[in-house]
Amino acid sequence: MKNIIFSLVFGSALMVSAQKNINIDVQKQGEPFDHYWSKMVGAGRANEGLRAGWLEQLQDVQEHCGFEYVRFHGLFHDDMFPIVEERGKLLYNWQYIDDLFDRMLDLNVKPFVELAFLPSSMAAENSKTVFWWKANITPDESKFGEWHNLVKAFTQHCVDRYGIDEVRTWYFEVWNEPNLYPLFWDGTKSQYFELYKQSAMAVKSVDSQLKIGGPSTSNFVPDTRFDGETTDDEASEAVFNTNDINSLQWKGVWIEDFLKYCKAEGLPVDFVSTHPYPTDYAFNPETGKGKGLTRHVQSVKEDLEWLNRTIAKSDFPDVEIHLTEWHTSPSSRDPMHDRLPAAAYIVKSNLDCIGLTNSLALWTFTDIFEEKGGAASIFHGGFGMINFQGLKKPSYHAYRMLHQLGNQKLYKDDYLFVSKDSETDNVVALAYNYPKEYENAVPSGSDKRETGTSKKLNFSLKGLKAGSNFVIEILDKDHGNIHNFWEAMGKPEPPTREEIKVMKAYANTMKTEYVKADKNGELNINHNIAPWSLVLIKQIN
Repeated sequence: MKNIIFSLVFGSALMVSAQKNINIDVQKQGEPFDHYWSKMVGAGRANEGLRAGWLEQLQDVQEHCGFEYVRFHGLFHDDMFPIVEERGKLLYNWQYIDDLFDRMLDLNVKPFVELAFLPSSMAAENSKTVFWWKANITPDESKFGEWHNLVKAFTQHCVDRYGIDEVRTWYFEVWNEPNLYPLFWDGTKSQYFELYKQSAMAVKSVDSQLKIGGPSTSNFVPDTRFDGETTDDEASEAVFNTNDINSLQWKGVWIEDFLKYCKAEGLPVDFVSTHPYPTDYAFNPETGKGKGLTRHVQSVKEDLEWLNRTIAKSDFPDVEIHLTEWHTSPSSRDPMHDRLPAAAYIVKSNLDCIGLTNSLALWTFTDIFEEKGGAASIFHGGFGMINFQGLKKPSYHAYRMLHQLGNQKLYKDDYLFVSKDSETDNVVALAYNYPKEYENAVPSGSDKRETGTSKKLNFSLKGLKAGSNFVIEILDKDHGNIHNFWEAMGKPEPPTREEIKVMKAYANTMKTEYVKADKNGELNINHNIAPWSLVLIKQIN
């Protein structure tokens, strides 16, 4: 074992930000908190879930990151065949959905059901589509009754197959980002509200305790572009002309109107869902509209505080909050998704937002994801925590480390969180370095951002059992940072089977140290955290 003083400096830095010595009594009663970061994770579309690689990766993230639910698009898309024609008659067909749900439940993962998109038979004639797989997004109001019947029949089938006690633990969300006209919804706000009405009535007609919610809208905005029936792009131009987007007042989209509508119509709302990406129009952070428009690192916390205030003063003050998509940006070609800074952002944001939401779902757990079709490179800025070949990115380790925390908070500051498990009394601490130089803009684009100010970590754990053993895992630019390792290998495209084996081993390997408490039951930690790095300090006996 190492001796009781752990003092390491790793990585390059501009300077070191000092921290006072902190003494933490592990015998005190901690403050309970919820692992809301493990509640849910996203995936691309339902049909991708029928693939072996997708299921293997889901099993991995459930086991090591603890995810309870997965949400995806396209449950009612034609490639899941929810409606088939036989002898000139349209019939419901649940075989593909059953196969997917069966396999998920066998892996201890529940569906967070997104009710979308329109089967061809229910879409408007010449419906607009989205994604390469052509999801139908144009509603035909004359067929809303057929939609109601589809949702009701599907819900009843789930209850019949899986049992009412199981399905009562699920969530049913209506559509995806309907405010983005005509990207995901080629209709009006009022038409979406009617779709929600029909969906809610259908689900609740099967069982009143089933959970329904919405409006599943996109990232927060500081203007009136979404106040009308469809998007007014001109109203957003001021954002592109301001010198400091963080000085603007950002708000959720359609949330207030949605809650007022549901109150007026007497509709149920069991949860509110939205997507607090820290960006504005950043669908292409390299060259497209919204380039560089990333908000400061506290934006997610500010958005959730706004959302909590808004819900508290509504007629539905006790609803759950589920943030069903989130990442550093909503672009599936953002190079930062593959790199180390994303991990520090994930850890900081989740720890800062404890108590503000029931879930904050990373979009997505895998790069087996095809909204834009297949990608030319194995590292292309995809949303996934794991790439197509099964290589784990730094974002994976962020969630793996968060999952290992206990359930009682003993201490928290700007870059250290100390917890205790109420059953075992084992202590787990997680430290991170989100450098102060970058607090005004969430990392996006191709800049690696592996520089910045190091942080001085200096704290003591007291009240441990003498000789208690701890393992310390470090994720930094030289350990577990698979994108850098791939670059050093010469960016093989595609990698050979042997190269994949080597890269998988590297991606899974952290810098590891072992330390133990002294005879008085005290452990002192004193070292520097390099920029963007994570340090997990876990009691193992």
